[in-house]
Amino acid sequence: MNDHVPSGKTGGKTRVAAISVFASAGMAVAKFVVGILIGSLALVSEALHSSVDVIATVVTWMVVRVSDRPADAEHHYGHGKLESISALGVIALLYVLAGGILVESYSRLQEGTAPPVISAVPFVVLVIDIAVNFWRARALHRAARRTHSQALAADALHFASDVLGSIAVIIGLALAGLGFGWGDSAAAIAVAIMIAALGLRLARSTVETLVDRAPEGAPEKARVAIAGVPGVVDIDRLRIRMVGATHFVDAAVKVPRTYPIDRVDEVKQRAQAAVTRALGDADLTFTALPVALDNETVRERIMVIARNAGLAVHHVTVHDLGGKLTVSIDLEVDGGMALIAAHDIAGRLERNISEEFGTDLEIDTHIEPLEPELPFGADAVPERIETIRAALMRFAAATEIHDVHNVRVRDTDAGEIVNFHCRAAPSMSVLRVHDNVDEIERNLRRAFPSVKRVISHAEPPRA
Repeated sequence: MNDHVPSGKTGGKTRVAAISVFASAGMAVAKFVVGILIGSLALVSEALHSSVDVIATVVTWMVVRVSDRPADAEHHYGHGKLESISALGVIALLYVLAGGILVESYSRLQEGTAPPVISAVPFVVLVIDIAVNFWRARALHRAARRTHSQALAADALHFASDVLGSIAVIIGLALAGLGFGWGDSAAAIAVAIMIAALGLRLARSTVETLVDRAPEGAPEKARVAIAGVPGVVDIDRLRIRMVGATHFVDAAVKVPRTYPIDRVDEVKQRAQAAVTRALGDADLTFTALPVALDNETVRERIMVIARNAGLAVHHVTVHDLGGKLTVSIDLEVDGGMALIAAHDIAGRLERNISEEFGTDLEIDTHIEPLEPELPFGADAVPERIETIRAALMRFAAATEIHDVHNVRVRDTDAGEIVNFHCRAAPSMSVLRVHDNVDEIERNLRRAFPSVKRVISHAEPPRA
C-alpha cells in the first residue's frame, strides 16, 4: 500500500507543532531562570509546566508525521490512534508534575519559606508568556478542529492552561509583594489544580476514542444520510468509531431482494458519498440485507427464487384462477444435460415456488437448452440479406407494421439469426405491436426453416 502522508493536512499539523516547540522552549527557559533567581515556586512550577509542554509538542510533532499515513497490511484502520496514545503519555506527565507541585507547595506552607524577591522582571516575562501562549492556543485549537487531531487538541489545552497558570502566578507574586508570604505557594497550588483539571478533561476525550465511543451526533447524521439514499428500505444496525480524523462506519442496510447485484452496489456507492458529505472523512462498510417488500409482484418473487437457485428463467407468466395461481416458466439448462437431471432441477424449482406461495398452485416448467455465451457467427452474403429483407417487407404489408429497415442476417452454428427494425403507429399499444411483430416472425420462420431466431425492434415514425 501507499505509505505517502497527505501533504496538505499533515503539513499544516507539523508546521503548527514545530512553531510551538520553539515558542514553548524559549518561554520555559525564561520563566525557569527568573523563577530560580527570585525564589518563586509558582514561577518555577509554571516553567516546569511549560517544559512538559515542550516535551508534549515534540511528541506531537513526531506523531502527526505518522498518524495520517493510510492503512497498510498491518494497520487496517490507519495510524490515527497513535495520537490518542501520545495524548495519554502527555496526560501522565501532567499528573506527575501536578503532584510534585502540590507536595512542594504544601511543604513550603508548612515550613514557612521566605517569599520571593519581587521586581518588574517576572511580571514582564509572564505578560509576554500570556500573549505567546494565547496565540499558540488559538492556532493549535483551530488546527485541531480542522484536522480532527487529538494530539494538537492536547497541545492547545496545555497552552490554554499556561495562560491561566501565568495569571495565577501573577496574582500570587502580587500577593507576596503585598506582604502575604503564602501567595506564591498558593499560586503554585492553583497551577497544579489547573494542570490536573485540564488533564482530566483531555483524558476523558482520549479514553473515549480509544474505547471506540461513537462521536457525539455522528450516528444520527450517518443514519439520516444513509436512509436518504434511494433503494434503502431500512437500517438494521449502525456502528461508528473514530480512528484519527476518520469516521469508520459499519452499517447493515436493508435493500429490496429484487435488486440485482449491480443495483445494490450503486446503492452502496451513493451511501458512501452521503456519509462522506455528512461526516467529512468517512469509510463506510456496507452490508446489504435483502428483504421482501409488500409491493413485490408474483413474477418478481418467482424471479428471486430462481436467481437464488442460480437458474436462468424467462417468459414467466402468472394467472389468477379465482384464488388459485397458475404459473408457466421457461427454464434454461445446459443443452447437453440428460433429461433426468434437467427434470430434477425443474422439480426443485417448482418445490421452492410452492413453498413460497403454498400448495394451491399449478406450475408448468418448459425446459429448453441454454444459449451458448459466445456462439460463432458471421454476416450472411448480401444476396441472402436482400432475400430476407424482401420477405419481411412482404409479411409486414399484411399487418399494421411498416418501414422494415436495418435488416441483418448472421449465420451461426445453430442456424440463421435475423435482426430488423420496423415502425408502427405511435398510438398503438405495446401488446398490439407485439402481436403484429410476432406474426411477421412466425411467417418468416415458416418460409425459411433455417432461421433459428428473429429479433425485431419496433419504433414510432420519425418526426
